[in-house]
Amino acid sequence: MTAKLLAAFGYQGDALNLPVADADRSAAFYVETMGFAEVQRTDGPARRVVVERDDVRMGLAENGRDPEQDGCAFHTDNVAALHKEFAASGAGSVGEINSETRPDGTKFDVFFVIAPDGLCFWFGEKKQSRGTE
Repeated sequence: MTAKLLAAFGYQGDALNLPVADADRSAAFYVETMGFAEVQRTDGPARRVVVERDDVRMGLAENGRDPEQDGCAFHTDNVAALHKEFAASGAGSVGEINSETRPDGTKFDVFFVIAPDGLCFWFGEKKQSRGTE
């Protein structure tokens, strides 16, 4: 089964303005290894490339900020399939799947990817609650 991305949340609040040193090189990486497609390009004062997968977008911008201090959290419908896909495609440094409990008690199965451009990505699948026990 192929995993689907459901939503993106930028760590600094803006998933469409993630800092990278070279938007062209970064976009090529996400297209070639993580299944995104390029959907928009801006060659203004800050070059920006928008990529999309499953109607979920992120923007890669040459905006002078530090990519190692930013990234996105992505919700997915199948964290195991996505992990397997990224590990097989060479999608940067792919961490192991772990369980995580958010402050509100919501539980996720998650893994992280550190891309070659320095951006960090969290991929999580919400665990279904089993009701009261």
